[in-house]
Amino acid sequence: MISIQNLSVEFSAKSLFNNINYVINRRDRIALVGRNGAGKSTMLKIIAGLQHPTSGQVAVPTDTTIGYLPQQMRLSDTVSVADEVRKAFSHIDRMNERLGRLNNELAERTDYDSPEYARLIESVTELTERIAMEQSDNTEAEMEKTLLGLGFVREDFGRLTAEFSGGWRMRIELAKLLLQRPDVLLLDEPTNHLDIESTQWLEQFLVAKANAVVVVSHDRAFLDNVTNRTIEISCGKIYDYAVSYTKFKELRRERVEQQMRAYRNQQKEIADTEAFIERFRYKATKAVQVQSRMKALAKIERIEVDEVDNSHINLRFPPAPRSGDYPIIADNVGKAYGDHQVFDNATFTIKRGEKVAFVGKNGEGKSTLVKCIMGEIPFTGSLKIGHNVKIGYLAQNQAQLLDEDVTVFDTIDRVAVGDIRTRIRDILGAFMFGGEASDKKVRVLSGGEKTRLAMIRLLLEPVNLLILDEPTNHLDMASKDVLKQAIRDFDGTVIVVSHDREFLDGLVEKVYEFGGGQVRECLGGIYEFLEKKRLANLRELERTAPSQPSQPSQPTNSPTRQPGNSSTPHTTGSPTRQLSYTEQRERDKMLRKASKRVEQAESDIAAIEADIAAIEADIAAGKTHRDDTPDIDIYTLHQQRNRDLENAMSVWELSSQELDNLRASFAN
Repeated sequence: MISIQNLSVEFSAKSLFNNINYVINRRDRIALVGRNGAGKSTMLKIIAGLQHPTSGQVAVPTDTTIGYLPQQMRLSDTVSVADEVRKAFSHIDRMNERLGRLNNELAERTDYDSPEYARLIESVTELTERIAMEQSDNTEAEMEKTLLGLGFVREDFGRLTAEFSGGWRMRIELAKLLLQRPDVLLLDEPTNHLDIESTQWLEQFLVAKANAVVVVSHDRAFLDNVTNRTIEISCGKIYDYAVSYTKFKELRRERVEQQMRAYRNQQKEIADTEAFIERFRYKATKAVQVQSRMKALAKIERIEVDEVDNSHINLRFPPAPRSGDYPIIADNVGKAYGDHQVFDNATFTIKRGEKVAFVGKNGEGKSTLVKCIMGEIPFTGSLKIGHNVKIGYLAQNQAQLLDEDVTVFDTIDRVAVGDIRTRIRDILGAFMFGGEASDKKVRVLSGGEKTRLAMIRLLLEPVNLLILDEPTNHLDMASKDVLKQAIRDFDGTVIVVSHDREFLDGLVEKVYEFGGGQVRECLGGIYEFLEKKRLANLRELERTAPSQPSQPSQPTNSPTRQPGNSSTPHTTGSPTRQLSYTEQRERDKMLRKASKRVEQAESDIAAIEADIAAIEADIAAGKTHRDDTPDIDIYTLHQQRNRDLENAMSVWELSSQELDNLRASFAN
């Protein structure tokens, strides 16, 4: 669908990409990965047409649409949320205008037998079918489901977009992109501003409804759940794997090990050759051999080992001083802003040494309760801090609170006391601020670097209660792994506010869920909590009807007759809500579409397998090329078709999983 051909990019005479080639196919779910600075965001901008390469081109078919969500954007709209999101359907009007122009051209032409006329007919037919498909959907219902899935409530629809924070406005832009259904969706860190529920909804949407997707993300669980192909940018080259991210990591490790073995063998061969040349350089009897070895040495194509980013933070929290048995005791704690009750009657106890997570939708009070614990805002109820509790607090906006006009070194020097001042540079080096990096001004640091700098302050004095509010924001996967291990090794108490499932998995043993004005305790890890909540179920996330009120018991002299038990009175409970005709049609439509995707995937697999069998028959017959592809070596073609088969199998697995999930959700 989109072909990247001989792409090269240079910045200040430094090569970022060098002669890169690959193709984005329909239904591809591509994870674009690589170390920080490898050029992932640059690649997305080039595909989106927002940046031009130094050489090469991105070939995009005329009718192919591209949607791009950057990491950061400046928004200046002042309309309501609903009106802003409705702009996503303006493409239908543009398609109708284009269809009108094509029909006019058809009416004027008389070259009925020409190839151009046939192509024009084909374009009109395709565009007509596409418009019919787009207009068959209930756009208002689709808009509502998308906004609700991304965390908005109906009361938000009429609010002006200017009232929302940057993170929520990014969700509005994401909603517009998803509703436009572009042929290729480019997403740069789309989960940065999403909570767990919204992230899981987005995963289901991308798998079930999106066309081709290229995503850059540090959320390992998100990549594994969405992608079926991984493209790594390394040393200015790309490595293309038809697998999800976790499987890619295994294959990459094997590839680097093979490269290292080949590199060492080549280096030994080069060293032996150079030693022979040096030893016999001036012996006339060996002149021919020396000249031969010199020519062979010049012809050797040097093996280049992929870059392995071994730099990572060396993080270990100081031993925790002993605190009381119960660092936090909350009793009927509540917080309201005017008439808005954020939460109420929060009652729980956190024991010494426990590691717990605060989870829930944005705006439900997680960070608010943390501020109550820190004594930053007033609240109702009782909140007791245990004996000898020393708190280390990393606020969600801690990086923004840094003074941007001072250097990295001075930032730490201002708060360091005693002997620690003599070890500031050692500490900075452990956090990848060694050498000249310690003299950088804070304003030039990236988001991840600012987060690491803010984290250093937690190490300046021993604490026994760590409160970390979204600590993984802007951290890459390697840094998140190091932080996670450091928290595991910490012998004090930890409260983590996070939307990162992979980060919380295996780290916390208790989850507190914030929602509906309540704080509920759930024993177990994050995935046990998600299983109980069934957040991964698409139907649960899309359910928007309020629960039915309990019915009062019927008088004993007028029982309500129940099917199968004529004498049993109707007791208090919530009756099962019957689906409306519109909801029944929507459900059947979703099942039909999911079934068709499975059938299409099975058909594609059968066709590719038949083609591979034909190619293998040609190979057995001694052919080196096929008649229909004379420019492609038959072995190369065989490899390509096998890769196509792997992609088709991945599409089939995802489609089958989606269909099973839908059937399970509708059965409940």
